[in-house]
Amino acid sequence: MPEANTVEATATSSPDLTDALLRVDGLRVGFPGETPQEPVEVLRDVSFTVQRGQCQALVGESGCGKSMTALAILGLLPPGGRLSGGSVLLRHTPESDPVDLCGLGERGLQEIRGRRIAIIFQEPTSALNPVLTIGFQIGEALRLHQGLRGREARRAATELLERVAMPDAERRLRSYPHQLSGGQCQRAMIAIALACRPDLLIADEPTTALDVTVQAQILELLADLRRDLGLTVLLITHDLGVVAQTADRVAVMYTGRVVEEAPVVDFFDRPAHPYSQALLASVPRMDDRRLVEAIPGRVPEPGQLPGGCSFHPRCAAVLERCAKDDPGITEWNGRAVRCWLPVSEEVPISKEVGE
Repeated sequence: MPEANTVEATATSSPDLTDALLRVDGLRVGFPGETPQEPVEVLRDVSFTVQRGQCQALVGESGCGKSMTALAILGLLPPGGRLSGGSVLLRHTPESDPVDLCGLGERGLQEIRGRRIAIIFQEPTSALNPVLTIGFQIGEALRLHQGLRGREARRAATELLERVAMPDAERRLRSYPHQLSGGQCQRAMIAIALACRPDLLIADEPTTALDVTVQAQILELLADLRRDLGLTVLLITHDLGVVAQTADRVAVMYTGRVVEEAPVVDFFDRPAHPYSQALLASVPRMDDRRLVEAIPGRVPEPGQLPGGCSFHPRCAAVLERCAKDDPGITEWNGRAVRCWLPVSEEVPISKEVGE
Protein backbone atom coordinates (compact mmCIF):
# COMPACT_ATOMS: atom_id res chain seq x y z
CA MET A 1 0.00 0.00 0.00
CA PRO A 2 1.62 3.29 -1.05
CA GLU A 3 2.39 6.00 1.47
CA ALA A 4 0.22 9.09 1.03
CA ASN A 5 3.18 11.47 0.86
CA THR A 6 4.65 9.92 -2.29
CA VAL A 7 3.71 9.84 -5.95
CA GLU A 8 3.32 6.31 -7.28
CA ALA A 9 5.04 6.36 -10.66
CA THR A 10 3.76 2.98 -11.85
CA ALA A 11 -0.01 3.52 -11.71
CA THR A 12 -1.45 0.86 -13.98
CA SER A 13 -4.20 2.79 -15.75
CA SER A 14 -3.34 6.46 -15.53
CA PRO A 15 -4.69 8.72 -18.30
CA ASP A 16 -2.62 8.73 -21.48
CA LEU A 17 -0.94 12.12 -21.27
CA THR A 18 0.26 11.88 -24.88
CA ASP A 19 -3.35 12.38 -26.02
CA ALA A 20 -4.23 14.97 -23.40
CA LEU A 21 -5.72 18.08 -24.98
CA LEU A 22 -5.00 20.19 -21.89
CA ARG A 23 -2.60 19.52 -19.04
CA VAL A 24 -2.54 21.89 -16.07
CA ASP A 25 0.55 21.29 -13.94
CA GLY A 26 1.45 23.03 -10.68
CA LEU A 27 -0.60 26.16 -11.46
CA ARG A 28 -0.23 28.93 -8.88
CA VAL A 29 -2.01 32.30 -8.77
CA GLY A 30 -1.52 35.00 -6.16
CA PHE A 31 -2.98 38.40 -5.28
CA PRO A 32 -1.34 41.25 -3.34
CA GLY A 33 -1.33 40.67 0.42
CA GLU A 34 -0.62 43.03 3.26
CA THR A 35 2.91 43.43 1.91
CA PRO A 36 4.29 42.94 -1.62
CA GLN A 37 6.58 40.25 -0.25
CA GLU A 38 3.66 38.16 1.01
CA PRO A 39 1.13 37.60 -1.80
CA VAL A 40 -2.01 35.61 -1.01
CA GLU A 41 -2.21 32.45 -3.10
CA VAL A 42 -5.69 31.54 -4.31
CA LEU A 43 -4.48 28.66 -6.51
CA ARG A 44 -1.83 26.40 -4.97
CA ASP A 45 -0.25 23.77 -7.18
CA VAL A 46 -3.36 22.98 -9.26
CA SER A 47 -2.80 19.95 -11.49
CA PHE A 48 -5.20 17.94 -13.68
CA THR A 49 -5.52 16.65 -17.22
CA VAL A 50 -8.33 17.00 -19.78
CA GLN A 51 -8.40 14.11 -22.25
CA ARG A 52 -9.38 14.76 -25.85
CA GLY A 53 -13.08 14.16 -26.48
CA GLN A 54 -13.95 13.79 -22.80
CA CYS A 55 -15.70 15.90 -20.19
CA GLN A 56 -13.53 16.74 -17.17
CA ALA A 57 -15.40 18.19 -14.19
CA LEU A 58 -13.99 20.52 -11.55
CA VAL A 59 -16.10 20.38 -8.38
CA GLY A 60 -16.02 21.84 -4.89
CA GLU A 61 -17.70 24.40 -2.68
CA SER A 62 -17.78 28.10 -3.56
CA GLY A 63 -14.42 29.71 -2.90
CA CYS A 64 -12.34 26.60 -3.69
CA GLY A 65 -10.79 28.10 -6.84
CA LYS A 66 -12.75 26.46 -9.66
CA SER A 67 -13.64 29.59 -11.63
CA MET A 68 -10.25 31.17 -10.90
CA THR A 69 -8.65 28.13 -12.51
CA ALA A 70 -10.67 28.71 -15.68
CA LEU A 71 -9.70 32.38 -15.76
CA ALA A 72 -6.03 31.49 -15.23
CA ILE A 73 -6.12 29.03 -18.14
CA LEU A 74 -7.43 31.78 -20.43
CA GLY A 75 -5.16 34.51 -19.05
CA LEU A 76 -8.15 36.51 -17.80
CA LEU A 77 -7.17 36.98 -14.15
CA PRO A 78 -8.86 39.83 -12.25
CA PRO A 79 -6.84 43.01 -11.61
CA GLY A 80 -3.97 42.28 -9.23
CA GLY A 81 -3.90 38.57 -10.01
CA ARG A 82 -0.53 37.17 -11.01
CA LEU A 83 0.51 33.78 -12.29
CA SER A 84 3.35 32.74 -10.00
CA GLY A 85 4.08 29.20 -11.15
CA GLY A 86 3.08 26.17 -13.16
CA SER A 87 2.16 25.51 -16.76
CA VAL A 88 -0.96 25.10 -18.93
CA LEU A 89 -0.11 22.90 -21.91
CA LEU A 90 -2.52 22.86 -24.85
CA ARG A 91 -2.00 20.30 -27.62
CA HIS A 92 -3.88 20.96 -30.88
CA THR A 93 -3.48 17.42 -32.21
CA PRO A 94 -1.95 14.28 -30.68
CA GLU A 95 1.01 14.69 -33.05
CA SER A 96 1.64 18.41 -32.44
CA ASP A 97 3.89 19.89 -29.77
CA PRO A 98 2.05 21.37 -26.80
CA VAL A 99 1.91 25.14 -26.31
CA ASP A 100 2.36 26.53 -22.79
CA LEU A 101 -0.33 29.19 -22.46
CA CYS A 102 1.45 30.62 -19.42
CA GLY A 103 4.34 31.62 -21.68
CA LEU A 104 2.22 33.51 -24.20
CA GLY A 105 1.76 37.26 -24.19
CA GLU A 106 -1.61 38.95 -24.55
CA ARG A 107 -1.48 38.84 -28.34
CA GLY A 108 -0.81 35.11 -28.31
CA LEU A 109 -3.63 34.51 -25.83
CA GLN A 110 -6.03 36.47 -28.02
CA GLU A 111 -5.33 33.97 -30.78
CA ILE A 112 -6.18 31.14 -28.39
CA ARG A 113 -9.35 32.59 -26.85
CA GLY A 114 -12.40 31.81 -28.93
CA ARG A 115 -10.51 29.93 -31.62
CA ARG A 116 -8.85 27.19 -29.54
CA ILE A 117 -10.51 27.60 -26.13
CA ALA A 118 -13.97 29.10 -25.57
CA ILE A 119 -15.84 29.68 -22.32
CA ILE A 120 -19.47 29.78 -21.26
CA PHE A 121 -19.83 31.98 -18.19
CA GLN A 122 -22.18 31.15 -15.33
CA GLU A 123 -24.40 34.24 -15.69
CA PRO A 124 -25.19 34.68 -19.39
CA THR A 125 -27.26 37.83 -18.89
CA SER A 126 -24.21 39.51 -17.35
CA ALA A 127 -21.69 38.05 -19.81
CA LEU A 128 -23.55 39.28 -22.91
CA ASN A 129 -23.15 42.93 -23.91
CA PRO A 130 -26.53 44.58 -23.19
CA VAL A 131 -26.22 47.24 -25.93
CA LEU A 132 -25.33 44.91 -28.82
CA THR A 133 -27.63 42.51 -30.62
CA ILE A 134 -27.14 38.77 -30.34
CA GLY A 135 -26.34 38.63 -34.04
CA PHE A 136 -23.56 41.22 -33.70
CA GLN A 137 -22.01 39.39 -30.75
CA ILE A 138 -21.96 36.06 -32.58
CA GLY A 139 -20.73 37.77 -35.74
CA GLU A 140 -17.85 39.41 -33.85
CA ALA A 141 -16.25 36.04 -33.20
CA LEU A 142 -16.82 35.02 -36.82
CA ARG A 143 -15.22 38.24 -38.08
CA LEU A 144 -12.20 38.10 -35.76
CA HIS A 145 -11.30 34.45 -36.18
CA GLN A 146 -12.80 33.36 -39.50
CA GLY A 147 -12.89 36.60 -41.51
CA LEU A 148 -16.59 36.29 -42.32
CA ARG A 149 -18.51 39.44 -43.27
CA GLY A 150 -21.99 40.49 -44.31
CA ARG A 151 -24.31 37.77 -45.53
CA GLU A 152 -21.79 35.02 -44.86
CA ALA A 153 -21.49 36.04 -41.20
CA ARG A 154 -25.26 36.39 -40.84
CA ARG A 155 -25.88 32.97 -42.39
CA ALA A 156 -23.26 31.37 -40.13
CA ALA A 157 -24.70 33.10 -37.05
CA THR A 158 -28.19 31.85 -37.91
CA GLU A 159 -26.88 28.31 -38.34
CA LEU A 160 -25.17 28.51 -34.95
CA LEU A 161 -28.37 29.61 -33.24
CA GLU A 162 -30.26 26.81 -34.98
CA ARG A 163 -27.62 24.32 -33.82
CA VAL A 164 -28.19 25.35 -30.18
CA ALA A 165 -31.97 25.03 -30.67
CA MET A 166 -32.76 28.74 -30.38
CA PRO A 167 -36.43 29.22 -31.33
CA ASP A 168 -36.95 31.51 -34.35
CA ALA A 169 -33.20 31.78 -34.81
CA GLU A 170 -33.09 34.33 -37.64
CA ARG A 171 -35.32 36.78 -35.79
CA ARG A 172 -33.29 36.39 -32.59
CA LEU A 173 -30.24 37.78 -34.37
CA ARG A 174 -31.88 41.20 -34.03
CA SER A 175 -32.72 40.74 -30.34
CA TYR A 176 -30.88 42.30 -27.41
CA PRO A 177 -30.04 40.23 -24.33
CA HIS A 178 -32.81 41.81 -22.22
CA GLN A 179 -35.35 40.58 -24.77
CA LEU A 180 -34.37 36.94 -24.19
CA SER A 181 -35.10 34.53 -21.35
CA GLY A 182 -32.27 33.16 -19.21
CA GLY A 183 -32.24 29.90 -21.15
CA GLN A 184 -32.18 31.74 -24.48
CA CYS A 185 -29.27 33.90 -23.29
CA GLN A 186 -27.38 30.74 -22.34
CA ARG A 187 -28.06 29.27 -25.78
CA ALA A 188 -26.73 32.48 -27.34
CA MET A 189 -23.59 32.21 -25.17
CA ILE A 190 -23.07 28.62 -26.32
CA ALA A 191 -23.51 29.72 -29.95
CA ILE A 192 -20.82 32.38 -29.48
CA ALA A 193 -18.52 29.82 -27.85
CA LEU A 194 -19.00 27.39 -30.74
CA ALA A 195 -18.53 30.01 -33.47
CA CYS A 196 -14.95 28.96 -34.22
CA ARG A 197 -15.21 25.25 -33.40
CA PRO A 198 -12.82 25.43 -30.41
CA ASP A 199 -10.69 22.51 -29.28
CA LEU A 200 -11.84 22.99 -25.68
CA LEU A 201 -15.08 24.37 -24.27
CA ILE A 202 -14.98 25.60 -20.66
CA ALA A 203 -18.47 25.59 -19.13
CA ASP A 204 -18.40 27.57 -15.87
CA GLU A 205 -21.54 26.68 -13.89
CA PRO A 206 -23.59 26.69 -17.12
CA THR A 207 -26.92 25.93 -15.40
CA THR A 208 -26.63 27.86 -12.11
CA ALA A 209 -28.91 30.79 -12.99
CA LEU A 210 -31.57 28.66 -14.72
CA ASP A 211 -34.68 26.89 -13.46
CA VAL A 212 -34.72 23.10 -13.29
CA THR A 213 -36.48 22.51 -16.60
CA VAL A 214 -34.15 24.81 -18.53
CA GLN A 215 -31.14 23.27 -16.75
CA ALA A 216 -32.08 19.88 -18.14
CA GLN A 217 -32.47 21.34 -21.64
CA ILE A 218 -29.03 23.01 -21.54
CA LEU A 219 -27.35 19.84 -20.25
CA GLU A 220 -29.01 17.81 -23.00
CA LEU A 221 -27.87 20.39 -25.54
CA LEU A 222 -24.25 20.19 -24.32
CA ALA A 223 -24.39 16.38 -24.48
CA ASP A 224 -25.70 16.53 -28.05
CA LEU A 225 -22.98 19.00 -29.06
CA ARG A 226 -20.28 16.80 -27.50
CA ARG A 227 -21.53 13.83 -29.48
CA ASP A 228 -22.09 15.66 -32.78
CA LEU A 229 -18.99 17.88 -32.76
CA GLY A 230 -16.59 15.76 -30.72
CA LEU A 231 -16.19 18.56 -28.18
CA THR A 232 -13.81 18.37 -25.25
CA VAL A 233 -15.36 20.02 -22.19
CA LEU A 234 -14.01 21.34 -18.89
CA LEU A 235 -17.13 21.54 -16.72
CA ILE A 236 -16.99 23.70 -13.58
CA THR A 237 -19.82 23.04 -11.14
CA HIS A 238 -20.80 22.45 -7.54
CA ASP A 239 -23.70 20.21 -8.61
CA LEU A 240 -22.67 16.57 -8.26
CA GLY A 241 -25.84 15.47 -10.03
CA VAL A 242 -24.66 17.32 -13.14
CA VAL A 243 -21.26 15.67 -12.79
CA ALA A 244 -22.78 12.18 -12.59
CA GLN A 245 -24.87 12.90 -15.67
CA THR A 246 -22.25 14.46 -17.94
CA ALA A 247 -18.61 13.95 -16.86
CA ASP A 248 -16.05 11.26 -17.66
CA ARG A 249 -13.55 12.32 -14.98
CA VAL A 250 -13.80 14.55 -11.94
CA ALA A 251 -11.25 16.65 -10.05
CA VAL A 252 -12.25 17.83 -6.56
CA MET A 253 -10.86 21.21 -5.48
CA TYR A 254 -10.45 22.54 -1.95
CA THR A 255 -8.68 25.76 -0.91
CA GLY A 256 -7.10 26.30 -4.30
CA ARG A 257 -5.76 22.84 -5.06
CA VAL A 258 -6.96 19.47 -6.37
CA VAL A 259 -7.40 16.97 -3.53
CA GLU A 260 -8.79 14.09 -5.60
CA GLU A 261 -9.03 13.16 -9.28
CA ALA A 262 -10.71 10.00 -10.57
CA PRO A 263 -12.92 8.52 -13.28
CA VAL A 264 -16.45 9.61 -12.50
CA VAL A 265 -17.75 6.05 -11.91
CA ASP A 266 -14.98 5.33 -9.41
CA PHE A 267 -15.50 8.67 -7.71
CA PHE A 268 -19.17 8.03 -7.00
CA ASP A 269 -18.58 4.37 -6.17
CA ARG A 270 -15.64 4.88 -3.78
CA PRO A 271 -14.68 8.50 -3.06
CA ALA A 272 -11.15 8.45 -1.64
CA HIS A 273 -10.70 11.84 0.05
CA PRO A 274 -12.71 12.68 3.20
CA TYR A 275 -13.74 15.96 1.57
CA SER A 276 -15.12 14.06 -1.44
CA GLN A 277 -17.01 11.76 0.93
CA ALA A 278 -18.43 14.76 2.78
CA LEU A 279 -19.55 16.38 -0.47
CA LEU A 280 -21.38 13.22 -1.52
CA ALA A 281 -22.92 12.82 1.92
CA SER A 282 -24.37 16.32 1.65
CA VAL A 283 -26.34 15.48 -1.51
CA PRO A 284 -30.01 14.48 -0.96
CA ARG A 285 -30.96 11.04 -2.30
CA MET A 286 -34.38 9.80 -3.33
CA ASP A 287 -33.64 6.29 -1.99
CA ASP A 288 -32.32 7.47 1.39
CA ARG A 289 -34.67 9.06 3.95
CA ARG A 290 -31.92 10.01 6.38
CA LEU A 291 -31.12 13.66 6.97
CA VAL A 292 -28.50 15.18 4.70
CA GLU A 293 -25.12 15.55 6.45
CA ALA A 294 -23.82 19.12 6.09
CA ILE A 295 -20.06 19.62 6.13
CA PRO A 296 -19.18 21.35 9.41
CA GLY A 297 -17.46 24.73 9.26
CA ARG A 298 -16.69 26.58 6.05
CA VAL A 299 -13.98 26.96 3.45
CA PRO A 300 -11.19 29.12 4.97
CA GLU A 301 -10.26 32.37 3.28
CA PRO A 302 -7.05 32.45 1.20
CA GLY A 303 -4.24 33.65 3.41
CA GLN A 304 -5.94 32.23 6.51
CA LEU A 305 -5.40 28.53 5.86
CA PRO A 306 -4.73 26.23 8.81
CA GLY A 307 -1.43 24.38 9.04
CA GLY A 308 -1.02 20.91 7.62
CA CYS A 309 -3.91 19.65 5.55
CA SER A 310 -6.26 22.61 5.01
CA PHE A 311 -9.32 20.33 5.37
CA HIS A 312 -8.34 18.88 8.75
CA PRO A 313 -10.51 21.24 10.92
CA ARG A 314 -13.62 19.96 9.07
CA CYS A 315 -12.54 16.34 8.56
CA ALA A 316 -14.37 13.42 10.18
CA ALA A 317 -11.31 11.16 9.80
CA VAL A 318 -8.61 13.54 11.01
CA LEU A 319 -5.30 12.13 12.23
CA GLU A 320 -2.79 13.78 14.55
CA ARG A 321 -0.32 14.51 11.78
CA CYS A 322 -2.99 16.20 9.61
CA ALA A 323 -2.67 19.44 11.60
CA LYS A 324 1.12 19.49 11.20
CA ASP A 325 2.10 18.14 7.80
CA ASP A 326 0.73 18.97 4.35
CA PRO A 327 0.04 15.71 2.48
CA GLY A 328 1.34 14.98 -0.99
CA ILE A 329 -0.36 13.16 -3.85
CA THR A 330 -0.78 9.38 -4.08
CA GLU A 331 -1.63 7.98 -7.54
CA TRP A 332 -2.95 4.50 -8.30
CA ASN A 333 -4.99 2.98 -11.12
CA GLY A 334 -5.91 6.27 -12.77
CA ARG A 335 -6.82 7.97 -9.50
CA ALA A 336 -5.05 10.54 -7.33
CA VAL A 337 -5.71 11.69 -3.76
CA ARG A 338 -4.04 14.22 -1.47
CA CYS A 339 -4.49 12.73 2.02
CA TRP A 340 -2.50 11.19 4.91
CA LEU A 341 -4.90 8.27 5.26
CA PRO A 342 -3.65 5.03 3.66
CA VAL A 343 -5.44 4.39 0.39
CA SER A 344 -5.64 1.61 -2.17
CA GLU A 345 -8.07 0.28 -4.74
CA GLU A 346 -9.09 -2.54 -2.38
CA VAL A 347 -9.46 -0.48 0.82
CA PRO A 348 -11.38 2.76 0.19
CA ILE A 349 -11.23 5.46 2.85
CA SER A 350 -14.29 5.67 5.06
CA LYS A 351 -15.34 8.00 7.85
CA GLU A 352 -14.53 5.28 10.40
CA VAL A 353 -10.87 5.22 9.40
CA GLY A 354 -8.81 7.12 11.97
CA GLU A 355 -11.67 7.64 14.42
